[in-house]
Amino acid sequence: MTPAHSTGKAALLVAALLTLGACTLPVTRIAEPETGLSQEKMAQLSAMAAPYQDVQTTVLRPEDGCYWYRHVGPVETTMLPLRTPEGRPICTERGAQAAS
Repeated sequence: MTPAHSTGKAALLVAALLTLGACTLPVTRIAEPETGLSQEKMAQLSAMAAPYQDVQTTVLRPEDGCYWYRHVGPVETTMLPLRTPEGRPICTERGAQAAS
């Protein structure tokens, strides 16, 4: 094998790896929301919320006074309102008054 032949194979291998690397999806980490909620409040929300929701990611949105959680779906991750098993949103007193 000649040195030129060896160099050509190496260059072809590098080009193939770069091409394959361009076809992959970037892996991004979604930041964990800072809940700022006490353990007592988290326990209350957990008792009130429907079981399919991730209460550990719950945040209180000041805009509406309601609690929202991070839902990780098959296509996207989004914040959704935290709801009771009956489907009612879980809000603070101020949020409940604004909703009615």
